Amino acid sequence: MSDSSMHNTQKKPRVLITHPELPNVALDLLRSKCELVIVSKFPPEKDEILQKGKGVDAIFWRGRYTAIGREFLDAIGPQLRCISTMSTGFDFVDIEELKRRKILLGTTMRVQDIAVAELTIGLMIAAARRFHEGKSSIENSTWNSHSLRWLLGQEIRGSKIGFFGFGNIAQAIAGRLKFFKVDTFLYHSRNQSDKADLYDAKYRTFDELLEESDFLIIACPLTNETREKFNARAFDKMKSNAVLVNISRGQIIDQKALYNALKTNKIFAAGLDVMNPEPLPSDDPLLSLPNCVIIPHLGATTERTRTEMAIVTAQNILKALAGEPMISPAY
Repeated sequence: MSDSSMHNTQKKPRVLITHPELPNVALDLLRSKCELVIVSKFPPEKDEILQKGKGVDAIFWRGRYTAIGREFLDAIGPQLRCISTMSTGFDFVDIEELKRRKILLGTTMRVQDIAVAELTIGLMIAAARRFHEGKSSIENSTWNSHSLRWLLGQEIRGSKIGFFGFGNIAQAIAGRLKFFKVDTFLYHSRNQSDKADLYDAKYRTFDELLEESDFLIIACPLTNETREKFNARAFDKMKSNAVLVNISRGQIIDQKALYNALKTNKIFAAGLDVMNPEPLPSDDPLLSLPNCVIIPHLGATTERTRTEMAIVTAQNILKALAGEPMISPAY
């Protein structure tokens, strides 16, 4: 038998796809080398994932609907070689358990930086310039342009922009905000950034960041250390003109404390692309506030970025199955 005939008889690795509506370009990449097992709907039922995933060699993961840990991995089986998430965050994954089993994990780190950075600036402007309150005034027939103080907002120009976390996304935001003639970039992270000098960003303690920032952007991972880091104590330290923007994870903010801070004008406004839970219930108190702009986790939702994320996720899987380093490994 020729080498080519032997190659053709080899069994293709099986890949579980946890979203039925991925870009065809990514699916076609995988189909060229793999057999695909695709769930019927999104979010998928846990039973369907475990049933269809049993025995697969790789998983293309989309979403945060269930935890990936010991129980999940036991159900999939010991043959699993890699998982790649179509996301930057992977706080729903038990990293140590994956490492123990020598299962590789890929992400789409860096792919969505530009889309998220653009959206962040949009949220900053929407919250600082009172877009939500202004739209409501039209809907409620309370438009009052005769008052010189009506709907006065905050400008990015000349402001101190604080970042809680100064990784790739924060740096992409800072790079674009340079053109807004800001006063200073400030940041706080676990370690001082070796890229800070590129943006003239100054390191601050967490309390100093709260006290000095006119705009404060949350751009850090969700960890035990950052969970509900923005609580009543934090809001008490912030400026009354401060605008808080969260494009990271909803659990980093104590939302009851945020509601109180916005309701009592301890801070000026907030712009949220992420919240807890998601989807946010329609009767959540935050939605009643005129100074809170909320959008439904749209950070990376552009046609171009979603397609690029899907392609990188597929490439991560193909690389791992071929015994090569992933394009975007989590560790």
